[in-house]
Amino acid sequence: MILHSPRTRPKPWRQRRQSIHAKWLVPFTAFEWCWEWLAYLLSNWSFLEVLEYLGTFSVLIGVIFYFSESGDRVKQRHYQAWQVINTAQGKGGSGGRIEALQELNADKVPLVGVDVSSAFLLGLNLHGADLMRSDFSSADLRNSNLIAVNFSLANLHSANLRDSSLDHAVFAQADLADADLAGCSLVGADFSGTVLDDADLRQADLKDLKWQQLKSIKGANLAGVRNAPEGFQAWAMAHAAIDQSSAPE
Repeated sequence: MILHSPRTRPKPWRQRRQSIHAKWLVPFTAFEWCWEWLAYLLSNWSFLEVLEYLGTFSVLIGVIFYFSESGDRVKQRHYQAWQVINTAQGKGGSGGRIEALQELNADKVPLVGVDVSSAFLLGLNLHGADLMRSDFSSADLRNSNLIAVNFSLANLHSANLRDSSLDHAVFAQADLADADLAGCSLVGADFSGTVLDDADLRQADLKDLKWQQLKSIKGANLAGVRNAPEGFQAWAMAHAAIDQSSAPE
């Protein structure tokens, strides 16, 4: 709320002049007296008061428009993120894709069909992302947080996922052939219909792994796997998996 109090009418100059005892103060007092009159006259001008209210009102209008256009700003941000991802498609390096992917996922945008093949995405955090039919072939995803990610029908051929968190991730009908899963946490991961040929699973945590409908595991290295479900290793070895702890890093 804007409060206005009327200003006191300045004394006439003659009375003000008589109160000045030092002559050198006269010019300064006269200057101040002129401004007092100007302030007095303006304080009684309603037009200025209206302008002040309008200024406050314009701030309110600006705030309303800011929030009303928030949806458009979000769309623009998403468009720019997709532009970064699509422009760098098929190229090595990061190219800003880590930040773009994480921003889209934070806003709950599905990343279905995204193509980041051969990208350098070390430490990527896409917890809970929908990456169905995505292409991460030959991508470097070491030390990433991919917990509860949907990789159904995804291409992860030759992807480097070493030491990543993949708990409860879904790899239904995904291609993980020649992928590096060494040291990964795969607790509760779903490998229904998954191809794991020649994958490196050394030291991976396979607790509660859903493996019963695995499509192929030929040549996959199971050396040192931890918490493997009952029957998994025997089945895998019977289907041409290997156990080579001395395999090259």
